[in-house]
Amino acid sequence: MFKNVDFNRILSDRSKERALVVMMCGVAGSGKTTFSKGLENEGFVRLSIDEEIWATKGRYGVDFPIEKIEEYKKEAEETLRSRLIGLIRQKQEVVIDFSFWDRARRDRYKELIEDSGGKWKLVYLKVHPDDLRERLQLRNQRFDANSFPISEELLSSYLEGFEIPEGEGELVVEN
Repeated sequence: MFKNVDFNRILSDRSKERALVVMMCGVAGSGKTTFSKGLENEGFVRLSIDEEIWATKGRYGVDFPIEKIEEYKKEAEETLRSRLIGLIRQKQEVVIDFSFWDRARRDRYKELIEDSGGKWKLVYLKVHPDDLRERLQLRNQRFDANSFPISEELLSSYLEGFEIPEGEGELVVEN
């Protein structure tokens, strides 16, 4: 999926003085986890809300009721935010495998990263909605931490509410 991506555009921002934090940005199915795992192979610590929930609460709709998902997402994000701060202070590189669908949240994390002594890079994965639909049909057949079921209705609401980063220092990856 990312065979033609030049990871050096990200890796060249590494420094020993400040931890580099890559913020993934994209709609469900855009490839954030796949891209993040590529950075994980380069020594980055990957933080994922979905995987935190899977590890601590179990499977969506199986080990806990569907109605609890928003509560669990908030809990997981708080845990990961604290971990992020600690990793930055240790000068550990991090990739945040969240959707970062709204600018206000992106701005809050940029400020948190800088205030904690790190530097950020925003990577926006731009994917055509039809490609997202195809990917999500396949992904919805899996059963793992990164295959949270996405219906057509939910995808439409994600696409409608997604704030595309523009002029935020983003690196756009056409996927």
